[in-house]
Amino acid sequence: MQVQGKYDARFFLGEQMTRAQGLKLKRLSEEAYQPGQYARDLSFSEAARRIQVLEAEIELADSF
Repeated sequence: MQVQGKYDARFFLGEQMTRAQGLKLKRLSEEAYQPGQYARDLSFSEAARRIQVLEAEIELADSF
């Protein structure tokens, strides 16, 4: 749901993750060797949080 060009966070808190989030999360969890981070029944906000954490971990690992 959009409100004047901005997303209403309250709308997404209880919503299921999007297909794009699912695909990205699955790829990142495999790349980070943490397949347990992926689950089909995550909320939009939980998927976003896990994606952010995995991206940070991968970036950190690549910096060495």
